[in-house]
Amino acid sequence: MTRPATPSPARGLPPLHLAVALDGAGWHPAAWRTEGARPGELFTAGYWAGLVTEAEHGLLDLVTFEDALALQSVSLRGPDDRTDQVRGRLDAVLIASRVAPLTSRIGLVPTTNVTHTEPLHLSAALATLDHAAHGRAGWRPQISARSDDAAHFGRRAPAALGEGDLASPERISGRLAPLFEDAAEVLAAVGRRWDGRQPALPVTVLAHARIPYELAAKGGDVVFVTPHSPDGVAAVLTEVAAAATAVARPAERPLKVFADLLVLLDDRPGEAARHKDRLDELAGAPLASDAEIFAGTPAELADLLLAWRATEAAGLRLDGFRLRPARLPQDLLAITRSLVPELQRRDAFRTAYRTATLHGHLDLPAPPTART
Repeated sequence: MTRPATPSPARGLPPLHLAVALDGAGWHPAAWRTEGARPGELFTAGYWAGLVTEAEHGLLDLVTFEDALALQSVSLRGPDDRTDQVRGRLDAVLIASRVAPLTSRIGLVPTTNVTHTEPLHLSAALATLDHAAHGRAGWRPQISARSDDAAHFGRRAPAALGEGDLASPERISGRLAPLFEDAAEVLAAVGRRWDGRQPALPVTVLAHARIPYELAAKGGDVVFVTPHSPDGVAAVLTEVAAAATAVARPAERPLKVFADLLVLLDDRPGEAARHKDRLDELAGAPLASDAEIFAGTPAELADLLLAWRATEAAGLRLDGFRLRPARLPQDLLAITRSLVPELQRRDAFRTAYRTATLHGHLDLPAPPTART
């Protein structure tokens, strides 16, 4: 890869926000087969504690934990019965609760299902996490469109997605619009339970199309988006601004926008791409993702992040990035020990935590204090 000229941070822009999305042995399906992977420890508390403390060492804003009601699958419709990829997860809220006492600054954001989980249970579990984390908890609500999830609860399965739907985020979200409407009601219900009695946790939403953008604009604080180029960044920012207008989001409470990237990193030029090719060979298929896939050096990634950050549309810029490490712990270590120092050298990332809460890290208004 030929490195472009190093872009300078835009004058007057605040430092980038950085998050990492943690999942299993990494976001590549064959990550568990790489040297240094620890697949035998995926279901231990120590594994997750090590990852999160490393992320805090890198001064990251937050980590997110993936979760689902059913086993992972390459099919959106149900289990695939594969035994050559990682299947199964620990409960994300419980992971976050376990690592909370072992950390002191980094935000902890578990993913929870809102299609089949009652708001009462969600609000209590998340408020307990925030208490254990001393104000560092967040929340990523997620819908479920799988029929096997619905069967666990004796509920009617949502409309099945056809092959033509899968190629278009707009068609997917359109077919699943009732689930997003339900999610908006859950967010509102949980918010009412927190109102005036418990701290309101920052809400993050992964979105790819108009309907989920509007969900994020209506009930979220941060939206994770998936552009694939500077032009894609501009298009997404325009759509996010339109969604905020459509739901009449107050101008004084702008939605934070983080771009997701799936990353493989190596300090040696060209080596990350070779690692990816080897993992693709082990997996039997090229790596596919809703997010842009980056394989290169930390310096090259810093170039990309700052170039995307320089893109402005509809009065918005990206506030930060959520990086999905393809391999754990290798790519997380590359983020914390190579990418972060590179961004610091460019005056684009903090050199110390300035606050001790997730609201503070994200420059969000402090939540109302609980009533006495």
